[in-house]
Amino acid sequence: MSAALTLLQGLPRASMTTGLRIQMPVEALVTIDGTAAAVWAAMSNIENAAEIISGVKKIEVVEKPASGLVGLKWRETRMLFDEPATVEKWITDAVEDEFYKTRAESHGFVFLATLRISERGGVVTLHSAHESIPQGFVARLKLIPMAFFKGVMKKALLQDLNDIKSAVESAGAGARRPA
Repeated sequence: MSAALTLLQGLPRASMTTGLRIQMPVEALVTIDGTAAAVWAAMSNIENAAEIISGVKKIEVVEKPASGLVGLKWRETRMLFDEPATVEKWITDAVEDEFYKTRAESHGFVFLATLRISERGGVVTLHSAHESIPQGFVARLKLIPMAFFKGVMKKALLQDLNDIKSAVESAGAGARRPA
Protein backbone atom coordinates (compact mmCIF):
# COMPACT_ATOMS: atom_id res chain seq x y z
CA MET A 1 0.00 0.00 0.00
CA SER A 2 1.39 3.39 -0.90
CA ALA A 3 2.08 6.03 1.74
CA ALA A 4 -0.40 8.38 0.01
CA LEU A 5 -3.17 5.77 0.19
CA THR A 6 -2.40 5.13 3.87
CA LEU A 7 -2.63 8.87 4.57
CA LEU A 8 -5.91 9.20 2.64
CA GLN A 9 -7.51 6.38 4.65
CA GLY A 10 -7.22 8.51 7.79
CA LEU A 11 -8.91 11.54 6.24
CA PRO A 12 -12.62 12.30 6.61
CA ARG A 13 -14.80 10.57 4.07
CA ALA A 14 -18.04 11.21 2.29
CA SER A 15 -20.44 8.44 3.20
CA MET A 16 -22.02 6.71 0.23
CA THR A 17 -24.98 5.64 2.36
CA THR A 18 -25.75 9.19 3.48
CA GLY A 19 -25.20 11.07 0.25
CA LEU A 20 -22.61 13.81 0.58
CA ARG A 21 -22.54 13.84 4.38
CA ILE A 22 -18.92 14.11 5.43
CA GLN A 23 -18.04 12.27 8.60
CA MET A 24 -15.08 11.02 10.55
CA PRO A 25 -15.71 7.65 12.19
CA VAL A 26 -13.48 6.33 14.97
CA GLU A 27 -13.91 2.86 16.46
CA ALA A 28 -12.35 0.74 19.20
CA LEU A 29 -13.16 -2.49 21.03
CA VAL A 30 -12.01 -4.59 23.97
CA THR A 31 -12.84 -8.05 25.24
CA ILE A 32 -13.92 -8.25 28.86
CA ASP A 33 -13.81 -11.12 31.31
CA GLY A 34 -17.32 -10.69 32.68
CA THR A 35 -20.96 -10.96 31.77
CA ALA A 36 -22.91 -8.71 29.42
CA ALA A 37 -25.02 -7.64 32.42
CA ALA A 38 -21.90 -6.60 34.36
CA VAL A 39 -20.57 -4.65 31.37
CA TRP A 40 -23.96 -2.96 30.94
CA ALA A 41 -24.03 -1.99 34.63
CA ALA A 42 -20.63 -0.31 34.33
CA MET A 43 -21.15 1.42 30.97
CA SER A 44 -24.65 2.69 31.79
CA ASN A 45 -23.63 4.09 35.18
CA ILE A 46 -23.32 7.55 33.68
CA GLU A 47 -23.90 9.44 36.92
CA ASN A 48 -20.70 7.85 38.29
CA ALA A 49 -18.70 7.80 35.04
CA ALA A 50 -16.04 10.11 36.52
CA GLU A 51 -15.19 7.34 39.02
CA ILE A 52 -15.04 4.65 36.30
CA ILE A 53 -13.56 6.41 33.27
CA SER A 54 -10.28 8.23 33.89
CA GLY A 55 -10.83 10.66 31.00
CA VAL A 56 -14.08 11.96 32.49
CA LYS A 57 -13.48 14.61 35.14
CA LYS A 58 -17.06 15.59 35.99
CA ILE A 59 -20.64 14.53 35.24
CA GLU A 60 -23.64 16.75 35.86
CA VAL A 61 -27.02 15.13 35.13
CA VAL A 62 -29.34 17.65 33.45
CA GLU A 63 -32.43 15.50 32.77
CA LYS A 64 -33.29 12.05 34.03
CA PRO A 65 -36.01 9.94 32.37
CA ALA A 66 -38.73 8.32 34.48
CA SER A 67 -37.36 4.91 33.50
CA GLY A 68 -34.58 3.49 31.36
CA LEU A 69 -31.76 5.44 29.74
CA VAL A 70 -33.38 7.03 26.67
CA GLY A 71 -33.70 10.74 27.33
CA LEU A 72 -30.94 10.89 29.96
CA LYS A 73 -29.06 14.16 29.43
CA TRP A 74 -25.83 15.19 31.13
CA ARG A 75 -22.88 17.55 30.94
CA GLU A 76 -19.56 15.75 30.68
CA THR A 77 -16.25 17.46 31.35
CA ARG A 78 -13.01 15.97 30.03
CA MET A 79 -9.51 17.35 29.68
CA LEU A 80 -8.64 18.01 26.03
CA PHE A 81 -5.18 19.34 25.29
CA ASP A 82 -4.76 20.25 28.97
CA GLU A 83 -7.96 22.33 29.00
CA PRO A 84 -11.33 21.35 30.49
CA ALA A 85 -13.95 20.81 27.78
CA THR A 86 -17.61 20.34 28.64
CA VAL A 87 -20.23 19.02 26.27
CA GLU A 88 -23.88 18.20 26.80
CA LYS A 89 -24.76 14.64 25.75
CA TRP A 90 -27.98 12.70 25.69
CA ILE A 91 -29.04 9.12 25.07
CA THR A 92 -31.14 8.76 21.93
CA ASP A 93 -31.62 4.98 21.85
CA ALA A 94 -30.85 2.04 24.12
CA VAL A 95 -31.54 -1.65 24.63
CA GLU A 96 -30.59 -2.95 28.06
CA ASP A 97 -27.59 -5.30 28.09
CA GLU A 98 -26.96 -4.55 24.38
CA PHE A 99 -26.22 -0.92 23.45
CA TYR A 100 -26.89 2.76 23.88
CA LYS A 101 -26.46 5.66 21.47
CA THR A 102 -25.60 9.23 22.37
CA ARG A 103 -25.68 12.57 20.61
CA ALA A 104 -23.83 15.79 21.36
CA GLU A 105 -23.58 19.07 19.46
CA SER A 106 -20.69 21.48 19.77
CA HIS A 107 -18.62 23.91 17.69
CA GLY A 108 -20.56 23.22 14.48
CA PHE A 109 -20.43 19.42 14.79
CA VAL A 110 -22.85 16.66 15.69
CA PHE A 111 -21.12 13.85 17.57
CA LEU A 112 -22.84 10.46 17.48
CA ALA A 113 -21.59 7.57 19.58
CA THR A 114 -22.64 3.98 20.15
CA LEU A 115 -21.45 1.68 22.91
CA ARG A 116 -22.39 -1.91 22.06
CA ILE A 117 -21.96 -5.20 23.91
CA SER A 118 -21.68 -8.48 22.04
CA GLU A 119 -21.23 -11.97 23.39
CA ARG A 120 -20.08 -14.98 21.36
CA GLY A 121 -18.84 -18.27 22.69
CA GLY A 122 -18.58 -16.91 26.23
CA VAL A 123 -16.48 -13.92 25.15
CA VAL A 124 -17.90 -10.47 25.87
CA THR A 125 -16.78 -7.60 23.63
CA LEU A 126 -17.44 -3.89 24.18
CA HIS A 127 -17.34 -1.84 20.97
CA SER A 128 -17.34 1.95 20.78
CA ALA A 129 -18.05 3.83 17.55
CA HIS A 130 -17.98 7.62 17.23
CA GLU A 131 -18.80 9.87 14.29
CA SER A 132 -17.97 13.55 13.98
CA ILE A 133 -20.35 15.12 11.48
CA PRO A 134 -19.74 18.75 10.48
CA GLN A 135 -22.76 21.02 10.15
CA GLY A 136 -21.88 23.65 7.59
CA PHE A 137 -18.96 24.78 5.51
CA VAL A 138 -16.72 26.09 8.32
CA ALA A 139 -17.11 22.86 10.30
CA ARG A 140 -16.24 20.86 7.17
CA LEU A 141 -13.00 22.82 6.93
CA LYS A 142 -12.29 22.08 10.61
CA LEU A 143 -12.78 18.36 9.95
CA ILE A 144 -9.72 18.14 7.68
CA PRO A 145 -7.12 18.85 10.42
CA MET A 146 -9.15 16.72 12.86
CA ALA A 147 -8.24 13.71 10.71
CA PHE A 148 -4.67 14.04 11.92
CA PHE A 149 -5.93 13.59 15.50
CA LYS A 150 -7.89 10.44 14.66
CA GLY A 151 -5.22 8.28 16.34
CA VAL A 152 -5.44 10.42 19.49
CA MET A 153 -9.23 10.07 19.46
CA LYS A 154 -9.01 6.29 19.03
CA LYS A 155 -6.52 6.08 21.90
CA ALA A 156 -8.96 8.04 24.14
CA LEU A 157 -11.84 5.72 23.15
CA LEU A 158 -9.71 2.69 23.89
CA GLN A 159 -8.76 4.13 27.29
CA ASP A 160 -12.45 4.62 28.12
CA LEU A 161 -13.17 1.02 27.13
CA ASN A 162 -10.21 -0.28 29.12
CA ASP A 163 -11.40 1.69 32.17
CA ILE A 164 -14.83 0.03 31.87
CA LYS A 165 -13.09 -3.32 31.42
CA SER A 166 -11.04 -2.76 34.60
CA ALA A 167 -14.14 -1.80 36.57
CA VAL A 168 -16.01 -4.92 35.44
CA GLU A 169 -13.11 -7.31 35.91
CA SER A 170 -12.08 -5.97 39.32
CA ALA A 171 -15.70 -6.08 40.57
CA GLY A 172 -16.09 -9.66 39.35
CA ALA A 173 -12.67 -10.96 40.40
CA GLY A 174 -14.18 -13.19 43.06
CA ALA A 175 -17.13 -14.29 40.91
CA ARG A 176 -15.65 -15.09 37.51
CA ARG A 177 -17.28 -17.64 35.30
CA PRO A 178 -15.65 -21.08 35.22
CA ALA A 179 -13.43 -21.69 32.19
